[in-house]
Amino acid sequence: MFRNTPVRRKRPRRHPAPEVTRSRNAKRWSKTVLACAATAAVLALPASGRASDQPVPPTAWYWHNWTDHDGVSHMTKCPFHQYELKTMSKPAGPQWQDRLKEGRAQIISTVQPPHWDGSWHPDPKVQWIIPLSGSWYVTAMDGHKVVMGPGEVSLGEDQLSKKDAQGHVGHFAGNVGDGPVTLMVIQTDETPTVDQPCRFK
Repeated sequence: MFRNTPVRRKRPRRHPAPEVTRSRNAKRWSKTVLACAATAAVLALPASGRASDQPVPPTAWYWHNWTDHDGVSHMTKCPFHQYELKTMSKPAGPQWQDRLKEGRAQIISTVQPPHWDGSWHPDPKVQWIIPLSGSWYVTAMDGHKVVMGPGEVSLGEDQLSKKDAQGHVGHFAGNVGDGPVTLMVIQTDETPTVDQPCRFK
């Protein structure tokens, strides 16, 4: 004999009443409107009121020719990044400034003739060197050679370097190409240090 298996009847799908659907849609719509209003309110803020629009301080770079405790010179790329946005002299507009140590300085404009040969020598003083035209190179005692052109900056601080077995001391410098190189040199009254790469930052 066969057992009678009850037939399951599908229940009719219940649809929410029209007023319930309208209520749900109204809630969704109001959330969307509120989100749009909040976005519009943020966009309507003045530029100074938005965190993402705050001016971001720049970073500039210089090459530091420094000496380690063994008397060997090195070239390390270092950042200027302690910039503040302020005027140099009112009513001039604000500009980014990273002020280094104050002290006495001698400013020298120098032109290295074509094919100038710097040979091996230490810098006479702790000095900033900025090429104005042409390109030149500096090779440290560790063999690291850096080529610099207009707008790049180097800091010569290899006064405490010592002669190695090959008689090399300080750095070897020279012009790149066949033309002269014009440099701006700013000699400081800083005392040279050892083992302090990137100390001006």
